[in-house]
Amino acid sequence: MQSLEVALGERSYAIHIGPGLLERGDLIRPRLRADSALIVTNETIAPLYLARLQGGLGHGVRQDVVVLPDGEQHKQLTTCMRVYDRLLEQRHDRRTTLIALGGGVIGDLTGFVAATYQRGVDFIQIPTTLLAQVDSSVGGKTGVNHPLGKNMIGAFHQPRLVLADTDTLNTLPDRELTAGMAEVIKYGLIRNAGFFTWLEQNMDALLQRRAGPLAQAIRISCQTKADVVAEDETEQGVRAVLNLGHTFGHAIETATGYSEWLHGEAVGTGMLMAAWMSRDLGWLDAGEYARVEALIRRAGLPLQPPGTMTAARFLELMAVDKKAEAGRLRLVLQQGIGRAVVTGEFDPAALQRTLDHFTG
Repeated sequence: MQSLEVALGERSYAIHIGPGLLERGDLIRPRLRADSALIVTNETIAPLYLARLQGGLGHGVRQDVVVLPDGEQHKQLTTCMRVYDRLLEQRHDRRTTLIALGGGVIGDLTGFVAATYQRGVDFIQIPTTLLAQVDSSVGGKTGVNHPLGKNMIGAFHQPRLVLADTDTLNTLPDRELTAGMAEVIKYGLIRNAGFFTWLEQNMDALLQRRAGPLAQAIRISCQTKADVVAEDETEQGVRAVLNLGHTFGHAIETATGYSEWLHGEAVGTGMLMAAWMSRDLGWLDAGEYARVEALIRRAGLPLQPPGTMTAARFLELMAVDKKAEAGRLRLVLQQGIGRAVVTGEFDPAALQRTLDHFTG
């Protein structure tokens, strides 16, 4: 097991990474304020891992469970009501802890319920997908989608613990593994050129699910995100670089109804679009762009948005992005591999050329 810390003063918490952690109730129980928990999971994960988690927690912890439908299209307020209903029906009070067992959708939704139930209760993240283990489980961003925009309803609410059991990746579908690789690549692009080079050398091993390289990729990704979150917890500045590719990607997800593209697939295409625009602006040279495109291709991520997307549709949906300020769109762009910047100071014509290139 490898352990990291997200340094947030009194609200600091550990990230544990390694095999066999679902059964490690000794890691979970000290983070409970009371011997009461509600496990939130989905129909795919529950048959695989719920019993292992419950066995690890043991009979000394009251364990209620709610099993939700699987899929990004269910990351909405109506689904949250099923969790609130269970909490109230079972009379959970402010000392209870919600445990999110699943991927990014379960983690984000459970965290949002925890942030809002009785004005805030504790929660623990137990991510079971690569994307959730390297990104969405860390940092306290919680929320649900709206038909007009992704993650537009939410709150910052830090977990008490993140437990990333790498054994759960053994049952992850290939498509989900590939989607998670987008967020791994992101960390190399935003502030770790050495990690990007390591990914170029080890991508085949990662896709083959070799335990050593996977654990290393998860650790470096989590450490990078933990460092950024410690600098800027509520995204007032530098934390926004973690959204590289997301403004373009969220537009794709919204346009396709959160049901056709996985989040990581959309982010992968979005990162390529951001790199193309950065090259167009002269901020990224041709060789660096070629390396970005090659690694995204090797990871198996899509290189083009859906054929139904138009430049006008992109602009319409990107205008709703949370990074926009005073009606001005702000993007995360590249000033080299390992150097990302959040800026609204770009030539609008460059954005138009980018959208025309990818939708023409």
